[in-house]
Amino acid sequence: MRLRPGLVPLCLLFFLSGACGLTYQVLWLRLLALVFGVTVHAASTVLASFMAGLALGAMLAERIVRGRDPLRVFAVLEAGVAVSALATPVLLALAAGGYRLMAAVDSLPLLTAARFVCSSLVLLGPTVLMGATLPVLSRAPMVRAAAGSGMAVLYAVNTAGAMCGAVLTGFVLIGGLGINRTFLLAAAVNLAVAVSAWRLRRREPGAATADDATDVNAPPAIATVGDRPARGVLPVMAVSGFAALALEIVWFRVLVQFLPATTYAFTTMLATVLAGIAVGSALAARHLGRPRDWRRVLAWTQGATSVVVLVSLALLGLAYRGGWPVPGTSAAAGAAIFPSAVLMGYAFPVALTLWSQARRSVGRLYAANVLGGIVGALAGGFVLLPLLGSRRALLVLAACYLATSLALFAARRQWGAPVLLTLVFAAAMRVVPDPFEVTLARRHGPNERIFWREEGVQTSVSIHTGAFRGWLMYLDGLHQASDAPEMVKLHRIIGHLPMVLHPNPRRSLVVGLGGGATPGAVSQHDTAVQVVELSDSVRRGSEFFRHVNYDLLHRPNVRLRVDDGRNFLARTRDRFDVATADLIQPEHAGAGFLYSREYFALLRQAVADDGLVLQWIGLRSDTQYKLIARTFLDVFPHTTLWLGGQLMVGAVQPLTLSAARVDDKRARAETRAALDEIGLDSFETLASWYTAGPDELRRFVGPGPLLTDDRPLVEFYHSLPDGDRLVDLGALHGDVRALLRP
Repeated sequence: MRLRPGLVPLCLLFFLSGACGLTYQVLWLRLLALVFGVTVHAASTVLASFMAGLALGAMLAERIVRGRDPLRVFAVLEAGVAVSALATPVLLALAAGGYRLMAAVDSLPLLTAARFVCSSLVLLGPTVLMGATLPVLSRAPMVRAAAGSGMAVLYAVNTAGAMCGAVLTGFVLIGGLGINRTFLLAAAVNLAVAVSAWRLRRREPGAATADDATDVNAPPAIATVGDRPARGVLPVMAVSGFAALALEIVWFRVLVQFLPATTYAFTTMLATVLAGIAVGSALAARHLGRPRDWRRVLAWTQGATSVVVLVSLALLGLAYRGGWPVPGTSAAAGAAIFPSAVLMGYAFPVALTLWSQARRSVGRLYAANVLGGIVGALAGGFVLLPLLGSRRALLVLAACYLATSLALFAARRQWGAPVLLTLVFAAAMRVVPDPFEVTLARRHGPNERIFWREEGVQTSVSIHTGAFRGWLMYLDGLHQASDAPEMVKLHRIIGHLPMVLHPNPRRSLVVGLGGGATPGAVSQHDTAVQVVELSDSVRRGSEFFRHVNYDLLHRPNVRLRVDDGRNFLARTRDRFDVATADLIQPEHAGAGFLYSREYFALLRQAVADDGLVLQWIGLRSDTQYKLIARTFLDVFPHTTLWLGGQLMVGAVQPLTLSAARVDDKRARAETRAALDEIGLDSFETLASWYTAGPDELRRFVGPGPLLTDDRPLVEFYHSLPDGDRLVDLGALHGDVRALLRP
């Protein structure tokens, strides 16, 4: 369609509004995760409160705009979004204090209620205003004059803006500007949109209020069949909202079997969903001015969506299994998600136009779709994936679309199309692959086979048998643990080293369980061990490694807590003598929370004044290594390097070594046997693992930026220099004799 002149500037403003909206959403989810944790329970609760605000805003929109000029109301809404969004970091700091008071009681229902209340208090203001923008603009004269096409165009450009906002925020702004300055940028754009919308009203004198009649020259309403065009549309859109949000969760869980679970992969998946919806809405905008039986079109679109959801994944699996040479993130996300998202984007404007043609409130339909999405977001992670697994969950959600299609056809007493769609759907079900089986040969190796797996609430865990006839653990398709001797030795050293260096560690903390080799090593000392693991499925998977983790979970001196490690540190009142952690790659999505200065400060608060904190750093690029080491050293000024520079041991007080202390540790039979297994048979061996002290490390890393919650540069590694060389630690040497004490 050709846009009416008055609609073009409005579309540009709504595009920018959509970009700001997704920017805020990405920033809010990240900030709220710092307080509530990155568990699915926490993330789902925050998302539910965000979408509840959108739904409430949509329902209130008609009252807000009644008797007023829609453009000026939109301008006020955008200005309100800017102001309230800038206030959210301050409100979050206040809510965090209240949450920690409520979180002192260890109860999941209470924690969930506390998260919902606190996140709602933070997000309710801006999200209600955001939710009202589309229904308010649907009352603008230039939109009403374009009939259904006008709303479809608005929905398309707003979604396209959301896609651009997601990409810019995830790929450029967080790493380049940081979270705080990105907030300021988005708020400035919102204010510019508000000012422009207010001025745009002055150039559109032909419509004073939302209650005025539409332009007499407007095209006739779109054609449909029957006297009740809106019949059945509301439940169809509610079910569609449920299925769409649940599908996003399933899609993301499936695609991490094909792709690395980085923040850029998840940004690309989200952008693909939004791009498909924008394209579908744009196609609908071109068609809606034509006389068609649009209820029938909606029924066919819903049915086609059910089939395409299945066929897209089948084609992705076929291509991957057949030797797809470069399974790029964009290509894989496009193949699996984009076709279905286009159909979803096409269906909503059609339903919206049918609904508004019957003079129903646009906000009510939008709210029903969003409320369905809330239920879908919760059901996808909490119910469908744990109970059904990704393949069957996908089948159930695709069947939801089929059910809405059949219901629309049945209301018209048409039976030929439903029979055809059902047969095609049944055929498509047979070719949908199991994503684990598809990716096994290429990603995990030809000699591996899955022995056990569980798609839990938090993550997908699979236990494989390897070529050496041992066990391997994968989390969301990424290697996490194995019982290969060299891997077990490294993880055990991470557990043993701080326990040997500390003179008398009575209480110890291990963040992350994995296969259990690290906390298992800690448990071989005379200490009480607290293990914090994010996923309960990992706990069950670790039972396959009992032969290398000393049957960790059945030892009387070990306690396991399923929780977010950072969230645990923020709430705990315990003090530990030693804290260590399983290997966590800093490039993985969400890992920036565990490498920032704020996280290391939480560790500092959780250990005693003479406590030790071991942090694995590994061998990585020069920039990344220095960023991590400089940040750790900033919190722990007496940091020492061990094992060729792969391990950092942080301390607030100077570290001392003593041969007698090592002999005392080895006097305990259980500890001596465990130390012998990693070759730590004498003080001389321990001294040989020493690499450098704090002075040498400080000179090596030099002055420079730190990793912070505001700028998690290593997780957002595209913000780092290209072509960075591997760190060279050859010149980094210290004299261990400087640490010796009698």
